Amino acid sequence: MSLLVTLGRAGPSQLSTNNILLSRALPPQCFVETRRYKSGNSEGPMVSAQAGYLQRKKDQKETKGRKRFPTYRTLPAAQLDHPLFHSEAPGHFKIPLFEPSRIRHPESVGKPLEISPPENDPLRIFGLPKSLLVEFRLLSKPYTVVRQVTKDTVDLLTEAHNQSSLATRVVLTGNPGCGKSFLLLQAVEHCARSKWIVIYIPRGVNLVNSTTPYAYDLRSQLYLQPGFSFQILQRMLTVNKKAFTEITLPQDLILEKQTLKAGTTLKEVVDVAIVDRHRSTAQAPLILDAVMKALEVQTLYPVLLAVDEFQALYGKTAYRDPHFVPIHSYHLSVPRLIMEYASGKREFKRGAFIGSISSAQTTNPIPLELRDALELDYLDKRVISPYEKRNQILLDYAAGLKPLEVPAKLSLDEAAGIFEVWKGVQAFGKKGFPYDEAFLAKYTESSGNARDFVRKGILSSMDA
Repeated sequence: MSLLVTLGRAGPSQLSTNNILLSRALPPQCFVETRRYKSGNSEGPMVSAQAGYLQRKKDQKETKGRKRFPTYRTLPAAQLDHPLFHSEAPGHFKIPLFEPSRIRHPESVGKPLEISPPENDPLRIFGLPKSLLVEFRLLSKPYTVVRQVTKDTVDLLTEAHNQSSLATRVVLTGNPGCGKSFLLLQAVEHCARSKWIVIYIPRGVNLVNSTTPYAYDLRSQLYLQPGFSFQILQRMLTVNKKAFTEITLPQDLILEKQTLKAGTTLKEVVDVAIVDRHRSTAQAPLILDAVMKALEVQTLYPVLLAVDEFQALYGKTAYRDPHFVPIHSYHLSVPRLIMEYASGKREFKRGAFIGSISSAQTTNPIPLELRDALELDYLDKRVISPYEKRNQILLDYAAGLKPLEVPAKLSLDEAAGIFEVWKGVQAFGKKGFPYDEAFLAKYTESSGNARDFVRKGILSSMDA
């Protein structure tokens, strides 16, 4: 029987009764400790169990400290004198800024421009369509290329500067991927830099896809959208703050607990909704309608109302009434407001309306009423039955709209400008890359289509 059996048994320790035998059996300078507190230092002097534990922790800390890697920090730019550190980094592509004077230049077609948006730019405040947002994130900066249709649109807006919006109600049409959203953004940026009042809705689908709350109003017999109306008011004030401080209400605005007298500036009107947001959000549709009426009668500034994914307003909505019957778009407050300006039922004394259809929204195809009004038979990919019904109300809201067709193909100069942008940000290619051959190959493969030229051509290259 081993002498150490009693150390491992359960119950009280019998070390006191066997201490004489243990002292004879164990060698000198040796101590007994459990495995938990064993220090691992068998050759050192005798220490207590607790001391061995602390010594081991100290050794572990020293070892851990020795294994810790030092902190590396970048050198200041002043110390990087070697030419190796001065190579051009991706994204540093210097080209002229987007300005109205550069667009009107006779030789501006095919020239790339950089959009440098200020803090109150429509691009920052209203947002962008998803397709443009993805490309601008890849480019790290918003770039655009002037096309011939860009100059035509700018000339159209120049004529509408002092005319009623009844004369300029345009919808951008064309084949999928031809650049309609880019053209609409160029028109918005041009007007923002030409002292226009800009109202830009980049994602018209959000007006009808039931992503914002709605409530029925007995007075107007419409389904109000207070959340979306409040967002539009807030963004309109941010983008057009200078103009809103000069334009006033033409008549009294009666709210729930106060009345805004005629002559109150639009900035003060919108501030009422923003300051008391929790109570005034429900009244945002009423305030938005009053602000739009004030913009209709004023003549200080021209007004541009631009809507992307415009075809969604004329199709089916995802909103439902209490009987779960789909609600028509003209029974929703914000889509009805836009459609009234598009159809000419309401107008600005100075300004224009521009919409853009989008084929990327498969859940919101172009409805028959809008196809008939814009004569979009060439975009029809299905057989039209003579027995298909048209909604007469939607036909009335589409009356008077004029199509502005965007060319299906890029010209060589326009494609070269786009190619120069992606080459300048070093999105593809390397030293010795055959850029000329690649440009002609991608232009031919895409058949000149702007979207395919970038996504299926440049970005799908093995050298991208």
